[in-house]
Amino acid sequence: MSDEKSPKPETDAQLAARIKGSARQIWLAGLGAYTKAEEDTGRFFERLVQEGEQLESKTRGVVGKQIKSVEDRVEGVRERATGTWDKLENMFDERVSGALRRLGIHRREEIEALERRIEILETELNLIRNRSGSDEEE
Repeated sequence: MSDEKSPKPETDAQLAARIKGSARQIWLAGLGAYTKAEEDTGRFFERLVQEGEQLESKTRGVVGKQIKSVEDRVEGVRERATGTWDKLENMFDERVSGALRRLGIHRREEIEALERRIEILETELNLIRNRSGSDEEE
């Protein structure tokens, strides 16, 4: 009974043909997988490029806003520092001027004004001398 129900043993040629067929199917499946992967890779690469472009445009906007924010803050700090420096400079000038006045040292403007007054007085004095000299000759 066991002989009737047991499958017939394959011949070497049949076994070789089955192995060859299986190997060919494996080879063809590999080629198909390679082709599919190549197609998917192209589409996947294109999708990655598109997503990268979208991300780049989003980040440019965000980075641009951050840069503008930092520039605005720097400008604000610069203006405050300049204002503070100007106040400090004016206060220093006032203190130095006050100290010089207390020491009896006059400012340049005061000295120049005095020089102009002296020139005017010298001119008037010369006019008076010239008149009195011409009055004596008469």
